[in-house]
Amino acid sequence: MSEHSTRAAASTPRSLGGLLPYVRPYRGRIALAGLFLVGAAASTLVFPLALRGLIDQGLVAADPGARVLALRNHFLMLFAVGAALGLFSAARFYMVSWLGERITADLRNAVYAHVVHQSPEFFEHTQTGEVLSRLTTDTTLVQTVVGSSLSMGLRNTVMGIGALVALVVTNPWVMTQVLGILVLIVLPTVYFGRRVRKLSRASQDRVADSSAIAAEVLNAIPVVQGYVQERREAARFGDATERAFDTAIKRTWIRSAFTAFVISATFGALLWGLYQGTQAVIAGTISAGHLGQTVLFVIILVSAVAVLSEVYGDVLRAAGATERLMELLAARSPVAEPEAPLPLPPARGGSTVRFEQVTFHYPSRPRHHALADFTLDVRAGETLALVGPSGAGKSTVLQLLMRFYDVRSGRITIDGVPVNRASLADVRGRIGIVPQDSTVFSTSALDNIRYGRPAASEAEVQAAARAAFAHDFICALPEGYATHLGERGVRLSGGQRQRIAIARAMLKNPPLLLLDEATSALDAESERMVQAALEAAMHDRTTIVIAHRLATVLRADRIVVMDGGRIVDSGRHDELVARGGLYARLAAMQFNLETDDA
Repeated sequence: MSEHSTRAAASTPRSLGGLLPYVRPYRGRIALAGLFLVGAAASTLVFPLALRGLIDQGLVAADPGARVLALRNHFLMLFAVGAALGLFSAARFYMVSWLGERITADLRNAVYAHVVHQSPEFFEHTQTGEVLSRLTTDTTLVQTVVGSSLSMGLRNTVMGIGALVALVVTNPWVMTQVLGILVLIVLPTVYFGRRVRKLSRASQDRVADSSAIAAEVLNAIPVVQGYVQERREAARFGDATERAFDTAIKRTWIRSAFTAFVISATFGALLWGLYQGTQAVIAGTISAGHLGQTVLFVIILVSAVAVLSEVYGDVLRAAGATERLMELLAARSPVAEPEAPLPLPPARGGSTVRFEQVTFHYPSRPRHHALADFTLDVRAGETLALVGPSGAGKSTVLQLLMRFYDVRSGRITIDGVPVNRASLADVRGRIGIVPQDSTVFSTSALDNIRYGRPAASEAEVQAAARAAFAHDFICALPEGYATHLGERGVRLSGGQRQRIAIARAMLKNPPLLLLDEATSALDAESERMVQAALEAAMHDRTTIVIAHRLATVLRADRIVVMDGGRIVDSGRHDELVARGGLYARLAAMQFNLETDDA
């Protein structure tokens, strides 16, 4: 987060220009809101003129009959001004509130849609909690400004300028002196504005820090509680919250001092002008109504300056929030769609896969090769098992095949087409994957299985669940397939979540199936059932299996042994055991251990 803090000074009101693409579609409504805004401001500015007429013509008139008639007319005029002000203000409020909600929703949708298209490399250096903070806190700040503060600022700008012009026209000499004093107020304002801008961005970054901690811990509650670290994590979150509080208080103090200075200095300057006005009334050079009009214009001007000082602080905060959101939107995934994607040929009996001298390292570990000069051919319909110690590069093979990352050198093809020349949707649409950490979404069992094929019928979903031996436990749930499974599937056991993931892949029915420790969370009985289901699912498709438990790959057509990102051996189980080497050692350890346990 330090990099954000160093850019804090760069946030200026000009940063709000990033919102223009989201504002342009609603130009008509903005123009209408502007019309209502000007109407409300004009109604406010007419009020002092009406009051002057009331005083000079309705109260000062000598003839009592004429005075009553004049009072009635002037009060009716004042009521008309008030009614116009109410109608224009209500229309302006509705219009700008609608714009704020609509533009913020569009911005939030655009940021989220952009983030979900980022490759895993993006999340290696960006915390999920920070993204969530920008989607919630930052967009709320933008909404506050677009839907309220900016409108108030524009309205008070119009009113302030109008009042100032009226004061200059009616009291030119006095207001010339006052304007000279106001110019001196601008210089400290620049300093205060810069300080508020820096602290606003820093405050938002500190809030994102605490959000990142919360998201990380809440996603790992069983581990936190299992190691009795609740107090430590609460204290860590508390420290982050205190840092955010301290930064926010500094920002608030500066804003408060800024507001006090602007209002006090402006009020003092205008009181000087009023003092000069009262002297003019005493001298008989202006009327009492003129003085009353001047008093109201002064009140309007002072109020406008006070509101603008508050709005300016909100604008600075929204500018920082907009800048952070634009940073997310400016992020470009290194895994990009090709300009002219090549179509994948029809898959018959599975897909062919080829790795040609692939070398790759993860962006966060540039000195460590996850794969080095890696070459592998997988035939259509073949079941290939990847085995080896942890860190050998097995999961990297699957991630590159799914094109979550692009290789640094070499080439990967599916059915003869390089994966970086085909569209991402075509490549990933041809693949079904059951990951080691099965993901279950916070929705029903039916929708979780249907995730791979949203248009699948309920009968097809149930058939896939039966094939994955998930149908029985789903039917035993309170509402069967309509049962809400909770966040991250907390209502299910690890084995049940894994079978939901397997059913999801079976329903997709892809020509290429990737199984990354697909049975790791199953007990022995469930594993036997699912192995039978997986063997049925492997027919007529290409399957790549990763397994640390070698018993799950004994019937693979070919076993490829990996170590240090390279292929060190390949063959069938009996051949590899007979040759000795790494696979033979792994098999000896596992099968001897299983025999001892038995």
